[in-house]
Amino acid sequence: MPALNADILYMLFNSANMNRWNDHMRPVDLTELDKQAHKAAIAWVLGKFEESDGNLMDWRLLIEHTLYSFIQRSVMTDLKPQVFHRIVSERKDEVNDFVLSEFDRLVPTSDPGFRERFKDYLGGSKDSPEDAVIRAAHYLATRWEFNLIYDSNRSLYGIDKTRVEIDEQIGQHKDLVGVRELMSSEEAFDFIDLIGQLRFQQRWARTPRIPRTTVLGHSLLVADMMYLRDLDAGSDDRQIYNDFYSGLFHDLPEVLTKDVISPIKLNVDGLAAILEQYERDQVESTIMPLLKEEWREGFRRMVYDPFSDVDDPVYGRRDGSDLKACDLMAAYMEASISRRYGVTSQTLEAGEREIRAKLEARGKGIQADRLISELDRVLI
Repeated sequence: MPALNADILYMLFNSANMNRWNDHMRPVDLTELDKQAHKAAIAWVLGKFEESDGNLMDWRLLIEHTLYSFIQRSVMTDLKPQVFHRIVSERKDEVNDFVLSEFDRLVPTSDPGFRERFKDYLGGSKDSPEDAVIRAAHYLATRWEFNLIYDSNRSLYGIDKTRVEIDEQIGQHKDLVGVRELMSSEEAFDFIDLIGQLRFQQRWARTPRIPRTTVLGHSLLVADMMYLRDLDAGSDDRQIYNDFYSGLFHDLPEVLTKDVISPIKLNVDGLAAILEQYERDQVESTIMPLLKEEWREGFRRMVYDPFSDVDDPVYGRRDGSDLKACDLMAAYMEASISRRYGVTSQTLEAGEREIRAKLEARGKGIQADRLISELDRVLI
């Protein structure tokens, strides 16, 4: 069975319905999907710092274990972090059995190799450098969220204890050069702060919709979809890296321009070209100075023209055509699932039809017809 199927996509998408910090006052919605997306981006930063320090990173392992930790959190519902970590540490075998059984229930047709590695991940020691990076990224993303809500919750009992606990968890990962850099370098932290701002930007901003997914959450869904597609295609490690992180960062320029909806881009003559040039100018002047110079050329190749097919002798292959199909599939899910939840509009229904037509025309590489048919049968 293929790793890329509608059951796993809906399971991941459904985490947009899981609210975080829901026992606190929140200036904006904070969802599990967005947290996992922010965590994946921070893990890239930490991994690049490790590479710059002369340490090897197994990016395929890091990407897959980031996805596995996402799946684990998704099926454990919205437990408070302290409760979640205590249960996992004190009842590891029972929790792992439950998580795997829930995964099998929610994704009954999973690729056997993917499932077996997930089982190994759950039962493993998670003592690899990549797992350390993922844990550190988790706590750094949590701290970013906490800093966002802290001022609104100063009077709550236990709020300062929570701050101390989070800082202690981050402190346990100071052996990672990236953690030390993020704690001491304003530029390094500004980059992950900028990425976090994509958690404030709603997709389909003018259209009532449930759940109200964000640009960053959408980007992770695209990246994970592309990773699963690459597993099915037997892609090599370099392409997996290029495809996944191009998917994760493909909408990053929107933090500088906001999301301009497609009908405006297409129907205002010359606007698309103006926006593209403006985005590049802003990326160069605003984002690139926040990255180490040695990362910048590779990063440009991820954020500029991410939907183009590339086969570079130095940077490797990227399948931009299928990445675009994944982007369309994620948008289709946003429209289709909201309609099935009972929240729709003429704009949303028209968008769903138009995206479906595009997928039928250019989604053969991800078997979009099969995914759409499977999604129609998913119980939601």
